[in-house]
Amino acid sequence: MILNYIWIGFLVVAFLMAAGETITHGNFDIWSEIMNSSFSQASFAFEVSLGLTGVLTLWMGIMRVGEHAGVINGMARLISPFFSRLFPGIPKDHPAMGAIFMNVSANMLGLDNAATPMGLRAMQEMQSLNKEKDRATDAMIMFLVLNSSGLCLIPVSIMMYRAQGGAANPSDIFLPILIATAIATLVGLLALCVKQRIRLDRVLLSWLGGIALAVGAVAWIFSSMTPDDAQKWSTFIANFILFSVIIGFIGVACWKRLRVYDIFIEGAKEGFKTAVSIIPYLVAILVAIGMFRASGALDVFTGWVESLVEWLGGDTRWVGALPTMLMKPLSGSGSCAMMLDVMQANGADAFVSKLAAAVRGSTDTTFYILAVYFGSVGISRTRYAAGYALLADLTGAIAAVFVSYLFFG
Repeated sequence: MILNYIWIGFLVVAFLMAAGETITHGNFDIWSEIMNSSFSQASFAFEVSLGLTGVLTLWMGIMRVGEHAGVINGMARLISPFFSRLFPGIPKDHPAMGAIFMNVSANMLGLDNAATPMGLRAMQEMQSLNKEKDRATDAMIMFLVLNSSGLCLIPVSIMMYRAQGGAANPSDIFLPILIATAIATLVGLLALCVKQRIRLDRVLLSWLGGIALAVGAVAWIFSSMTPDDAQKWSTFIANFILFSVIIGFIGVACWKRLRVYDIFIEGAKEGFKTAVSIIPYLVAILVAIGMFRASGALDVFTGWVESLVEWLGGDTRWVGALPTMLMKPLSGSGSCAMMLDVMQANGADAFVSKLAAAVRGSTDTTFYILAVYFGSVGISRTRYAAGYALLADLTGAIAAVFVSYLFFG
């Protein structure tokens, strides 16, 4: 329901902003800019879906091979003590557990192209357990918030952008991002545990503590490397694990004498259908976001915030990264563009540029995730998913600001 109000709010605010611009400043061109944005965003939504088609086809096929080979079920049993508590509505030996594990692992390694198909597979498995097919279950909402908080151990793409921008040390934002995204994930999980009345027993707390320790260990290891080595090893590890998963699935299937190619094609066909089914949902949310941005509402809001912070006597340096913060839940490409714009205007090593990079990596793109994942299984009643996903976004943004001041002053 909240997503419905947010979507309508984007359109209404864009209309009111445009009307105000015309009445007060005689700006008639803004209507053309907003409508042109709607057309370009609709085309962009289709391009995104088209781009996902090949990736979804590949990974849905690979996932089907892993499922028939029994590997995914084996993974589900491996992490069942933890996930059975986070997802009490899913049976321990259900294929959804393995798909969730694969998705979370890919996200942690920064493998977005692999994480999305695995996430869609997880949603389809959870939907098979759903008695109300248009209503999100508690398990789906927990999974969506896990994805929205975007726990990523290796932010390869952001380090690459900083290197291209001429940063003296492109990986200096590695630790701030890791800390901020870990805080966002833990807050999102704990808040949902309270909401869904999930008991925080010894096992669950041990796993959450283990995740925190693992994040700390990765941070310590990579902080001792040179920037070039950190980027080289992070890229190698992520892609080595990914290719090993493919070979592992196929190897076990061959050992069990399964018809691997036929099974792959069966899953690949499902991936193509899924890619087509998400187009309307992406068009709806991306068009609303584009019109909101083109109306100038985003710029007006950031201007108000900067004036307020200055009036209160606070440091206004962080406000330059506010457009990236606000755009992050709305559009991955939009927030990336905002980050690059800040870097270009201020230099890659400026405080605000490092902060924008930390914010960009602190969480994932909430509304894109909601549109794609819920849209793929026809969920229209998302309940409180958007609210708790945005809580993780807000936590990640605030954590990124504090950690950036701590590291970069």
